[in-house]
Amino acid sequence: MDSAGPGDRATYRADIDGLRALAILLVVVYHVWFGRVSGGVDVFLMISAFFLTASFARRLDAGRRLGVGRYWMRKFRRLLPAAAVTMLGILAASLLVYPSSTWPAIWRQTWASLLYLQNWELAFTNVDYYAREESIPSPLQHFWSLSVQGQVFIIWPLVFLVVAVIARRARLRASSLLVAAFGAIFLASLVFSIVETSSRQSFAYFDTRTRLWEFAAGSLLALLLPRFAASPPVRAVLGWMGLAGIVTCGIALDVQGGFPGYLALWPVLSTAAVILSGSGPSRWGPAALLSSRPLRLLARDAYALYLVHWPVLITWLVVTDRTSVGWLAGGAIIAISLVLARVLAAGVEEPMRRLRRLDGSAWRGAVAVVACVAVVAAPLTLWQWTERARVAALAQDFAGSYPGAMSLLPGADDVPDDVPLWPDATSLDDEWVALDGPCRDLYAPTDPLVAETCAETRSDGWVRDLVVIVGDSHAQQWAGAVLPIAEDQGWDVVALFKGGCSFALEEPPVDGVDDCPQWRDGALAFIEELRPSMVFGMATKSLPESADERALGGLEATVDRLRESGTSVVLFRDNPRFEQNIFFCVESAGPAAPECRRPREAVVAAENPASLVRGADVVDLVDHLCPDSWCLPVIGNVIVYLDHNHLTHSYARTLGPVLAARLTAIGKLG
Repeated sequence: MDSAGPGDRATYRADIDGLRALAILLVVVYHVWFGRVSGGVDVFLMISAFFLTASFARRLDAGRRLGVGRYWMRKFRRLLPAAAVTMLGILAASLLVYPSSTWPAIWRQTWASLLYLQNWELAFTNVDYYAREESIPSPLQHFWSLSVQGQVFIIWPLVFLVVAVIARRARLRASSLLVAAFGAIFLASLVFSIVETSSRQSFAYFDTRTRLWEFAAGSLLALLLPRFAASPPVRAVLGWMGLAGIVTCGIALDVQGGFPGYLALWPVLSTAAVILSGSGPSRWGPAALLSSRPLRLLARDAYALYLVHWPVLITWLVVTDRTSVGWLAGGAIIAISLVLARVLAAGVEEPMRRLRRLDGSAWRGAVAVVACVAVVAAPLTLWQWTERARVAALAQDFAGSYPGAMSLLPGADDVPDDVPLWPDATSLDDEWVALDGPCRDLYAPTDPLVAETCAETRSDGWVRDLVVIVGDSHAQQWAGAVLPIAEDQGWDVVALFKGGCSFALEEPPVDGVDDCPQWRDGALAFIEELRPSMVFGMATKSLPESADERALGGLEATVDRLRESGTSVVLFRDNPRFEQNIFFCVESAGPAAPECRRPREAVVAAENPASLVRGADVVDLVDHLCPDSWCLPVIGNVIVYLDHNHLTHSYARTLGPVLAARLTAIGKLG
């Protein structure tokens, strides 16, 4: 998606410019009409490295200074203005038409995109068990590839600097060293890409390290291209095969789910074939088609079109409340994107390219870059600060209006119905129960796997008891009810939470949590060493939109192990689970919407399947989630669920007094 134009290169090739246009067209068409990824981004990555390498190699060959600082400033002061304007448009659209629950993710991703780190933001979000599933795709998601490019624009000149120093001191040919350097990067990154893609593809897709070999391929092509010799017929066949490979990549391959391992060789080798084909005379090759006026005109706006098409598409989905685009609407989205791209290119990108006086020194370019960052950072910071202030004022002004589960108790006061619901949609990231900090000193596990999941909250005064809460994210949500009791009783609390890993010796983990058995064994050994007075965990597991519910596998064996160390065990019955994100339903349809509630008999088993578990006390609080015959999305002005199946911390906290009464009834509290 490099925005370089013909004037930026010593040797301009119209066919490669047309190839860029074709690639962006494939990206747009596949995104809008097919909901797939085309492989066009891989074409861009390779082309950008091809031109970057050719430019720096010419400087080395001519004995000129590389001017790395000026290159960085010139590159980013040309890329950032159009990107900054696009981000401002996305922020404005988000404020006006996007659900407020999406704002925190948009804020984070705007910062990440502005700093060319969006790919890492998405990579870590994709493998974060606790990351909230958004109701709609992010309008900034496409900035991941621009971020990878930006990082390579930093790294690649450093490679040239190192090679230049080595070549000068060792009196070696710089071109040979460059081939060796980029060949090593190509092999190392490709092997790493194949391995990581096979083990955690969702992370690998955005990982810069798994993409470096694609850039290295473009660099090797630039360095070796002068040595390539083939007859015109061979060039023609090679070019058309490459072009066909580029066009059909997204049809033949699952680019989103299988890249960037060895499958990404398809678009990379196809791109190389097209570039090789056009490097010499070939009457019947695709160079004439790629150099045609329509594609060259589109190439003029290729960078801007990539920037605007995705937010236009996602905003259309938000406004129309749809999940897909028909042919007519898709055509309108593409037409709007083309118009906006022309406006962005003509009004921002091209004027910035013509300001060549900014290229005279690194500091002038740096001022331009900082100005672009500030144009986005200032309103973004103001928006975030304003929202935080609004939420704080909301909590203060209506502090007594959110009884939650306490509103269900006999004799409870009437709940006011004219207050905003809690938690606020922009505060959902804070609705996972968290303790004060990592475990330390006597509470620090020696097992590294267990230590990663260990957190603690200590009593301010004299400690009566130590309690442990252990298990998956459902055990974690119930900790919201335990912590108020711990504070009142003066308990120290140690929590061992691992998403997707239930604390029962024979319970299968969620797919992808491969180290669950080892963690479970280590956690059990650690608890036996701590010898707490009480352990809280989960007793059952329910199924989405079903009254089927079962006791966790190996639950009694787990309880027996804990009791042998003198520990009392309290287990929670699981809450109902849903296919629908209940918070989003409340946000979009309102708390009284029929589609946001469920009949109790449809999602709750008639009998608690763990009620007779030997050696443990099972606490069943489902009546406070599903009073009477309905499982409600809002109780006492507090939204019960933060997603499909997890309670909000705000609601779990209101269950503290209810849990305290149950613990008192079974003799666990004095």
